[in-house]
Amino acid sequence: QSQLVESGGGLVQPGGSLRLSCVASGFAFHYYHIGWFRQAPGKEREGVSLINGDSSRIHYLDSVKGRFTISRDNAKNTVYLQMNNLKPEDTAVYSCARALAYDLGSPLSSKWYDYWGQGTQVTVSS
Repeated sequence: QSQLVESGGGLVQPGGSLRLSCVASGFAFHYYHIGWFRQAPGKEREGVSLINGDSSRIHYLDSVKGRFTISRDNAKNTVYLQMNNLKPEDTAVYSCARALAYDLGSPLSSKWYDYWGQGTQVTVSS
């Protein structure tokens, strides 16, 4: 049974940092591209970052470039999202998801992803 489990969320002050983890099980992790998405209350879900299976391609939402870093450890079936210089507008539930393929023109579109984790809450507030 496929599973994606996120952790690492919490409450942090503006300017602070968090590292999210997404641990996968039940499928051939190294074949899959993994994306991070977020959804704030009253807003649509948006793609934040994607890393392909061998870490050779990485994509970011413009608003997080230079602040967030995605990485993966295929030996541990884990993808990380290091989030620095967090802003109140980063507050959301963050989820990871898997994709077997995606279009380079729209890597962060949710249509490529077939399985999602439950999410972890990130709150940025003073």
